[in-house]
Amino acid sequence: MTASDQELLEAAKSARGNAYCRYSGFHVGAALIDDLGQLHVGCNVENAAFPEGTCAEANAIGAMIAAGGRTIVTIAVAGGRKDIEFCTPCGGCRQKIAEFANQDTRILIARNNDDIDTYSIDQLLPESFHL
Repeated sequence: MTASDQELLEAAKSARGNAYCRYSGFHVGAALIDDLGQLHVGCNVENAAFPEGTCAEANAIGAMIAAGGRTIVTIAVAGGRKDIEFCTPCGGCRQKIAEFANQDTRILIARNNDDIDTYSIDQLLPESFHL
């Protein structure tokens, strides 16, 4: 893990602190670096009208698109109830990441407060859907 990976993971953990998850109690934060070198963050936002909430990864990707970025270089995800738990993106978010990823995109998943796993989108979503 590089120093920039650690900073990205810390940004995801910080965004996690802003999660609105009063129903599940599961706080998730995501942070990504786009093809323009910009940082974008997101957190999960739940809603009483399930499934109308949004995931942290989707919110970070939306921020990237709104700012003009089009490709995810690296994305970090940190989630858990009280402490950081191993939390990979849900299926829908894997597809959203795939839309803006390439073969070099790295997906960093916090396993706990100190350990991190690194994946490619092909590892998390083999044979993903593309038009």
